[in-house]
Amino acid sequence: MALHSTVFPFVGGLTSSPRTPSVKFGHRTARAPGISCPPLVLPPRLHVQGKAISRDGLPETKDSSLVVCFGEMLIDFVPTISGLSLADAPAFKKAPGGAPANVAVGIARLGGSSAFIGKVGEDEFGYMLADILKENNVNNQGMRFDPGARTALAFVTLRNDGEREFMFYRNPSADMLLKEAELDFDLIRKAKVLHYGSISLITEPCKSAHIAAAKAAKDAGVVLSFDPNLRLPLWPSADSAREGIMSIWNMADIVKISEEEISFLTKGEDPYDDAVVRKFFHPNLKLLLVTEGPDGCRYYTKEFSGRVKAFKVDPVDTTGAGDAFVAGVLSHVASDFSLIQDEDRLRDALKFANACGALSVTQRGAIPSLPTREAVLNTILKSVA
Repeated sequence: MALHSTVFPFVGGLTSSPRTPSVKFGHRTARAPGISCPPLVLPPRLHVQGKAISRDGLPETKDSSLVVCFGEMLIDFVPTISGLSLADAPAFKKAPGGAPANVAVGIARLGGSSAFIGKVGEDEFGYMLADILKENNVNNQGMRFDPGARTALAFVTLRNDGEREFMFYRNPSADMLLKEAELDFDLIRKAKVLHYGSISLITEPCKSAHIAAAKAAKDAGVVLSFDPNLRLPLWPSADSAREGIMSIWNMADIVKISEEEISFLTKGEDPYDDAVVRKFFHPNLKLLLVTEGPDGCRYYTKEFSGRVKAFKVDPVDTTGAGDAFVAGVLSHVASDFSLIQDEDRLRDALKFANACGALSVTQRGAIPSLPTREAVLNTILKSVA
C-alpha cells in the first residue's frame, strides 16, 4: 500500500541522553538499487556515546555475551489518546520500533551487549533509526540502507486497556529487501545468541537472508532464539503464516511464544494445556517460554516446567511488552546459558524478564518504554518490600 503525502500532527519526541559525541561520521554513500552493500558506511549525524570505540568507529562488543538481533526496524505511529480509531485519533507520537530492534535496544539498556542486523531506507527515518541504535549503545555494523525503498511505517491503534492493533505501510519496505550477500557473517558467528522473528520470512529476498543467517549461526555454535511475533495482516494467508513460522521452528534453541500464537498455530487448541504446549518441543529445543500478558509466563524444558507471576501495573501501551520480556531473558541467557538447566536460577531470570515487560507497558511506544536495569531491580525490590 502506498503512503501518500499527508501531514500528521506528531506530538512529543524521543527521549534520549544528551548528545556529547565521541565520534562523528561526516559522510554517507548512496548505492544504486539492486547492488548489495558490503561494509556499512554510516550516515551523518550518527553519534557514539558511552562505549569503547574500535578502529572502524564502532562500539566494541563483548563477544562472550553478544546478542545479535536480526530482522525489521521501523517507525511506529502511536495515538496520543487511547481508545480511538486511527481515523479519529487527533495526533500521533512517532516511536522507533520493530521487534528485533526493540530486543537489541532492550538488552543494551539492561547493560548487555547487542547488535542489530537489518535494512532500512536511505531516508530520514532510516537515518533516525540508525542514530537511535547508536545512542542506545547497539552495534549497527550489520545495518544496511536501501536507496530504492522506504523505511517501514506502522500505525498502532491503542484500546483503552493498552492492547493494540497494527496497520502497516510496506510495499515493499526496505527491511523486506535485505539480501544474503549483504549479511555480516563475521558479526553473526561471533555472537553468543542470534535472535529473530518471523516477519523476515514473509518475502524474498529477506527470507533467504534470514535462513542463511540462522544456518551460519547454528554452524558456529551460536544459540538461536525465536519469537514468532505473529503479525497476520502481513502474511498472504493464515496458512502461509503457520507454514512460515513452523518452517524454521526446529532450528531454535529457545522459543518465546504467546498463548494467542499457540491457539493460532494449533488451529484452536487450548494454549493452557501442557500436553498441547509440549507438542511444540523438538530435539534441539532447550527452553520454551509462553507469555500470558498480565498473568506472567510459563516455562518448559525437558526436565521441568512451571509458571512465574507477573507484576501488576496499569497498562498504557503494550506494544513493546513481549520484546522487553525477551530482552530480559536473553540478557541473562547470554551471560550464562547454563542457567536454563537450574530451575531456581531460571525462575529468577524470568522474574526479572516479567518486570521488564511490566515496566514497558507503562509508557507509549516500544523503544522509548524499554526499562533500564536499575528500574527493573527497583521494581523487584518494591514487590518484596
